Amino acid sequence: MRAVAVPGLEAVMDAAWAAAEREESGGWVLRASSGVTQRANSVWVREPGEDPRRLLAAVREARLWYRARRQPLIFQVFEDPRHAPLNAVLDAEGFTRQSETLVLAREGGMDFAAADVGVEMSAEPSPEWLQLWWSVDGRGDETALAVARGILAGCPSLYALVRDDDGVPAAVGRLALPVTDPGSPRRGGLYCMATRTDARREGYAGVVLRSLLGEGTRRGLAGYWLLVTAANTGAQELYVRAGFETAGRYLYRQERPKRHLTGC
Repeated sequence: MRAVAVPGLEAVMDAAWAAAEREESGGWVLRASSGVTQRANSVWVREPGEDPRRLLAAVREARLWYRARRQPLIFQVFEDPRHAPLNAVLDAEGFTRQSETLVLAREGGMDFAAADVGVEMSAEPSPEWLQLWWSVDGRGDETALAVARGILAGCPSLYALVRDDDGVPAAVGRLALPVTDPGSPRRGGLYCMATRTDARREGYAGVVLRSLLGEGTRRGLAGYWLLVTAANTGAQELYVRAGFETAGRYLYRQERPKRHLTGC
């Protein structure tokens, strides 16, 4: 997969997965959501900086911010030469490297029809949608699910659900529609693509994907992005067939992990 450029990608990704609590400090965005998902509980280094002493001081301030919330300090670090000074500081501080994630993107306006017949599309996640997604990707109890529901609600979105022949939910997906600056091309982010374990390799994920892209086409989106872990080669094949190409990658740098948070 060749690399493609998506202007403002990090900003729309941040808006598409809205943390319950956030604070901006010196070009960094500190995000917390009771430990539910790494992305909503990590530092987005919007402006990396170069001075090692200032970076170390900023790391220590961020550590205190998360310690007050009884959470580990985690950085979401994108693959970018600008992050080399920060990575050097984090290496010296003993931060781990985990959950390498690919960012894939494609242009809009392609040949996708509206939602496939039988696909249920809504502006809110139904209880069945939430149950299936959480059973596949969730980590935690009902309290954690409530936090996750709040993260989803932080951005206008469309939710797709497809059922199997017995009428049981088989696969779901979400198209996030973050609000951008007036005049900027609007892009959609594909999230929460999940298929019931015993319904995999039956084509349900492809139906959900095509339907969400079709809805994006109907709304005139300029393009799309999605996140997939580097280890999930099966999902990558599905997305490549749909025209997605590499737009970037990131990983998480965590200090003294006490609880392993998963998910891209």
